[in-house]
Amino acid sequence: MASAAWSDRVLELLLKLNNLQRAGCLPFCVQGQRVGWVSQPVAQVLAQSSDVFSLCKDSGDRLELSDALRSPQDRTRAVQDVMESLRGRDAFPCLREWRDELYDVKGLFSDPPLLSMERAATPLLGVPRYGVHVNGFLHRGANIFMWIARRSLTKPNYPGKLDHLAAGGISAGAEVWETLLKECTEEACIPESLAATARPAGTVSYAYQRDGAQYLECQFVYDLEVPESFQPRVGDGEVQEFYLWPLDKVKDAIATQEFKPNCALVVLDFLIRNGHIQPDTEKFYTNFVENLHRPL
Repeated sequence: MASAAWSDRVLELLLKLNNLQRAGCLPFCVQGQRVGWVSQPVAQVLAQSSDVFSLCKDSGDRLELSDALRSPQDRTRAVQDVMESLRGRDAFPCLREWRDELYDVKGLFSDPPLLSMERAATPLLGVPRYGVHVNGFLHRGANIFMWIARRSLTKPNYPGKLDHLAAGGISAGAEVWETLLKECTEEACIPESLAATARPAGTVSYAYQRDGAQYLECQFVYDLEVPESFQPRVGDGEVQEFYLWPLDKVKDAIATQEFKPNCALVVLDFLIRNGHIQPDTEKFYTNFVENLHRPL
């Protein structure tokens, strides 16, 4: 039976990363298609750039990107100009995390992009952000061990926290598999021949609100079984150290402040899929499953 304290802490984490309330948010639309959600205060600020954004009330309140911006390139440039101006004024906290990295804005992930925009600005428009997370693990008899990374102390977000063997956001123009191979090589020096054996294991999605911004995130999850002889190495400096831990230790760790929160969710999904958490012994089993797959 899972301890009540562990279960309560994990559920608290799940609910914190699923606190987005759509009430009070406006749809954000491009070419008549809803691609995000924006809070009323943010919409009011964006609408001041009337050549790019407009508040429409004719058939339901919504924030629209100007139809005069006909191409993805035109939309990208126009939105980038607005966001850079807001950043210069320190208008919104999320823009302090500026990355100079573009993410695609789409209806469905498989759709062609309607525009691309700065990663740090995407929460202002509540557009989904996509990433890839790799569970690196091995079997020792009946036991599973997982490779865990500790983030560099120089990382702008969650420095020093526990993380996956490899993970990263999907930049504009990149594909899921391309991103997986790139992150495996850069973060953990995993040979491509080994990284290519990773198997897709679904997605983990969640949506939360912070400082008036809407964070909608979907992580493509892959399981990578590695041989006993495998040893990850620090690559691009985003990781400072790797640990090989038994699954019970990993399970305990995700209920602490040591783990990067969204990585803890992906590990929780792994624990459930591999039978390390059982519905007869975990009181919040269904709550866990439901909150790992939030509709975006």
